[in-house]
Amino acid sequence: MSVPETTLTALNVAAQAADSKQGEHISAVDVAARLGITDAFLFVSASSERQVKALTEEIEDALRQQEDLKPIRREGTEEARWILLDYGHFVVHIQHREERELFALDRLWAEAPQIELAVARPEHDNELD
Repeated sequence: MSVPETTLTALNVAAQAADSKQGEHISAVDVAARLGITDAFLFVSASSERQVKALTEEIEDALRQQEDLKPIRREGTEEARWILLDYGHFVVHIQHREERELFALDRLWAEAPQIELAVARPEHDNELD
């Protein structure tokens, strides 16, 4: 795996923050070898626009407080159907369930190495495949 330890730590902080706000289907993939512009993607689903926003705030707060990280760029905050937080070495995708199913990033990156996260709930196991 080519993801640096500091990035793995930040991904776990973000995943735990998402889990604490009832984020669904939390997963991460190593995209470094295939993409070249970032090391990893973290995917999180939510059931409503309000929850997408709440997850985004919780993830940003946790990364700022625990890792002193701020996103380089944020996209999608107006519609809150798919918010992207770009931290340089990793990108967090917080998607409404419908967007997650429609755009199927999990299937697009299915061949990429999965990153083990410190959150594990039964609904995370391949429900979106």
